[in-house]
Amino acid sequence: MTQAGIHHRSAREYYFDERCHITEWWNSAADADVSVARARVEPGVTTRLHRLRDTTERYLILEGQGRVEIGGVAPSAVGPGDVVLIPPGVSQRIANTGAGDLVFLAICTPRFTPAAYEDLDAEVR
Repeated sequence: MTQAGIHHRSAREYYFDERCHITEWWNSAADADVSVARARVEPGVTTRLHRLRDTTERYLILEGQGRVEIGGVAPSAVGPGDVVLIPPGVSQRIANTGAGDLVFLAICTPRFTPAAYEDLDAEVR
């Protein structure tokens, strides 16, 4: 990175077809090594099964309770303070199992781009 930068909290939350709400905290071509997004999953919702090509993703759980599925491994319960590591190209989804919103940071290396996203959900969109 050749230039220091500060991102001011001007990003707005938007609904993503994956069944979650996203606020891009940091995602810049000027810093292609990483992106940070705040994700919010409503109670009772499970995100679509998907994978990211050539991108490692980490979920840092901030609020709520959930169940994460990664690859063919049995689902695991997650809560505040848990970190979930998702290797490139591995299927993933997360379900909100609590009464309130499930909120986590999605930290991607290299940064998330829509071209990396591959929907694997069997249901018709």
